Amino acid sequence: MDRFIVTYRIRADDAADAAGRAEAIALEDTVEIPRDVVPKGYVEDTILGKVLDVVEGGDGVWIARIGYHIDAVGRELPQLLNVVLGNASILRGVKAINLTPNADLRQRFSGARFGAAGLRGLIGRETGGFVCPVIKPQGSSSETLARLCYLTAVAGADIIKEDHGLANQDAAPFRERVKLCAAAVLQANSERAQTGETSRALYFANIGGHGDHVRDLAYYAKDAGADGVLLIPGLFGFDAMNRLAQDPEFGLPIMAHPSHLGPYVLSPDNGYGHGMLFGQLMRLAGADISVFPNYGGRFGFSREECQEIVEHCRETDGLGPIILPSPGGGMSIDRLGDMVDNYGHDCVYLLGGSLLRYGDDIGEAIRDMRAALSD
Repeated sequence: MDRFIVTYRIRADDAADAAGRAEAIALEDTVEIPRDVVPKGYVEDTILGKVLDVVEGGDGVWIARIGYHIDAVGRELPQLLNVVLGNASILRGVKAINLTPNADLRQRFSGARFGAAGLRGLIGRETGGFVCPVIKPQGSSSETLARLCYLTAVAGADIIKEDHGLANQDAAPFRERVKLCAAAVLQANSERAQTGETSRALYFANIGGHGDHVRDLAYYAKDAGADGVLLIPGLFGFDAMNRLAQDPEFGLPIMAHPSHLGPYVLSPDNGYGHGMLFGQLMRLAGADISVFPNYGGRFGFSREECQEIVEHCRETDGLGPIILPSPGGGMSIDRLGDMVDNYGHDCVYLLGGSLLRYGDDIGEAIRDMRAALSD
């Protein structure tokens, strides 16, 4: 296959309108000039997007597949995204819903560095779902947050994730907080090892700051003892995450948070499909773990939309290694059984605010989570 394929959901009046809209997407996302002035030869034959088919989907919706050549992309992720849904994102009634890679795309964009299998190896847990408490809330001191890290890690958590709202506020400045939290998790892991426990907790520090500080802060977190980082591609850009993932000297796993990305998926007629954004694009950009709002929580994603995300995180013919989905958003321990039934064990299960109700007994909640995920 000499082209990778993007599938679009198009709202149109009839078949002719749908075909015209598909041709407009192919033009806008590549050459961006009128069809009659597209140069013959290389530009027309290779660079211009090719409409492969347009099929009626019912209720005024058509499904179009458009093939793009790697030469229209080059070698950088921003231009790939520009081809996938660049100017077409400004057209009404156009939603990108699937990406089918080819060999060229796989060669240039390798995806996550660790993926699901790599994270299992880092944690040392051969089976079962992953317990992931969220350290919060914003406004807490660095010492308070570090204590939560210790209590959850020593009780058996797999991943200690900072809340995405912990940036560089005065209450817990980034450099101070990360150093204390990393030390707390290191101490907890040492105590776990003394009991014969073979797994360890990984501490993921949230990267805040300015866009041009991302790399420096990520490296600071690594040097301070963090085991991974949390990034918000909706704020810093998918390329910032991709640059870290592809940096061989950095070499830590990355968790991607969905903040600021809601408008890209919430419209039925514009933006991205849930699975494409939180599954395929997170995976393409190098996330080892993709966080998304679970159904039945605060944010209103449906069960079907969540399942679509999980399927794209795990598709064997996707870009790069299979990654771990991570549902959260208002979850509690009593929801875990239902979540495991839906998502299985290759999944990072997030609990945040509900754990804080346990106070200093939060370790009991972690042990309850482990029991629920091991049944």
